[in-house]
Amino acid sequence: MKDTERVNQKYPHLDLMPTDMLAHSFIDDQQLAVDAARSAVDSIARAVDLAHRRMVEGGRLIYAGAGTSGRLSMLDAVELHPTFSWPAERAVFLVAGGESALKYAVEGAEDDAATAQSDFLAITPSANDVVIAVAASGSTPYCMSILQSARALGCLCICIVNNQLSPMLEHADVPIVLETGPEVIAGSTRLKAGTAQKIALNTFSSSLMVRLNKVYGNLMVDMHITNEKLRKRAISIICQITGVDEGTATRHLQDSGSNIKTAIVSILCKLPPAQAQSQLQHHRGSIRSVVDSLPQPVSITA
Repeated sequence: MKDTERVNQKYPHLDLMPTDMLAHSFIDDQQLAVDAARSAVDSIARAVDLAHRRMVEGGRLIYAGAGTSGRLSMLDAVELHPTFSWPAERAVFLVAGGESALKYAVEGAEDDAATAQSDFLAITPSANDVVIAVAASGSTPYCMSILQSARALGCLCICIVNNQLSPMLEHADVPIVLETGPEVIAGSTRLKAGTAQKIALNTFSSSLMVRLNKVYGNLMVDMHITNEKLRKRAISIICQITGVDEGTATRHLQDSGSNIKTAIVSILCKLPPAQAQSQLQHHRGSIRSVVDSLPQPVSITA
């Protein structure tokens, strides 16, 4: 029996506990998710470094999962665009049972290996793509089938599982094992197994975006501005990095088409927005590289 399916002997009378003890039990058990993710840090870092090479060559992140794992994968994929302006078409998610399964359970979907293969081939994968398959059990047929197809095409294959000796590990270039053990409620991997997956996914994608120059210092200089709150945040970021006042930051942000990095380079390097954008493209979006390329480096405050 897989560890995530075993009965946790620490909570044999869970249904008899008072509410405060119930809450303590669930929260205390979550600490093991952090421990499991920390133990897998070397594998996560390796996945980031290998994925970075593919992303520089124009590859996509392709997430695959079923049930809770599929929903967590989808969440990681869709948040990359607003947070880092990562193109939505380069963060694809495949969920057993289709998008309706994000809201309603689709019976038998996770066991359908044939549909998994057709779902994967329908998005026209290439060797530059990175597949991240997530499954607590480590044996979900939907994920297994996608990994097998992806590997045959030369994709970088990453798997995130919560059980050692999982079959999926054999089909991954970078296996990430999050050993969370039995759940407070036996078999309910939406608990700490899911939390560990969320930590691993967040760590992988956020680290990758940092490597892709989507962050300056620890500031989100490539976020997608969609509302007034984010516009104010963007102006604050520009002020913090360049030292200009809010009015100047606002004007440069407008002139730069709401592109934070373009506004920053425009201010620091005293360039018109079009030239600032051109320099950023030449230096793969790195503000530091643009500034360092100048004959007389500009002082940066962040």
